[in-house]
Amino acid sequence: MSGTLYRLAAFTDDPNGGNPAGVWLGVALPEPAEMQRIAAEVGYSETAFIAGKGERRTVRYYSPEAEVSFCGHATVAGGVQLGQLSGAGTYRLDTAVGEVMVTVDQAEGEWQASLVSVPPEYRPAEPALVEKVCELLGWQADELDPVIPPALAYAGAWHLVLACQESQRLDRLEYDFERLKALMLREGLTTLQLVWRESDTYFHARNPFPVGGVVEDPATGAAAAALGGYLRDASLLKAPAQLIIRQGEAMGRPSRLQVDIPLSGGIVVTGQAVELMA
Repeated sequence: MSGTLYRLAAFTDDPNGGNPAGVWLGVALPEPAEMQRIAAEVGYSETAFIAGKGERRTVRYYSPEAEVSFCGHATVAGGVQLGQLSGAGTYRLDTAVGEVMVTVDQAEGEWQASLVSVPPEYRPAEPALVEKVCELLGWQADELDPVIPPALAYAGAWHLVLACQESQRLDRLEYDFERLKALMLREGLTTLQLVWRESDTYFHARNPFPVGGVVEDPATGAAAAALGGYLRDASLLKAPAQLIIRQGEAMGRPSRLQVDIPLSGGIVVTGQAVELMA
């Protein structure tokens, strides 16, 4: 199936920052095996395959190893690419988990996209799961932030949210790749959303993504949306609210994610994206 492949970095205005994503655009989606082959060849944490014309499109997401139900940074990258080619406006993306609206515009001359997630969900994480993950990360129970209890959070994909009390804990990220990958696959987790709350509205995050064949994601829009939904629905913040999440600094690819949390419904995640050279 013919199409055009683009490469962008999402959640940044600098090609050296953000999270790289492949964006494939065509009239119809390739076969799954072909999408998997292209994603593996691109080698980024995800590639979005967007098919159709006009404001309504179909999208599927692939990591180098497997299809992913939803990916925020590839959605932002895809939205910016659609805006540059087809104009600013709102695009309706039919994902595997439901419709995601993406509004694309220019702010001070820079392209940005805002996605609205599917309705979020959360549930408290089982203590046994938290204990095992902390063991694999080398975290201690008393390092966790009691203000944000461990939870499984969803806004298109499931993530385990673990908040630490001190920034130094987040600075150190080492884990057994294969053991954590196996555990996350058994539990149906896409990433770990590891966060430190600098203030009520300013967070730092790191996201192990071994199930996608990636040690760490420099910007994770789906996890940002899931976190926003969890904080609202667990009454850990008062909506409406806006969060800023910084991610990727430890990897040398700084990213900025803006998370707008309405009173109800999907969570809005906004970011810029810039073209990368092939």
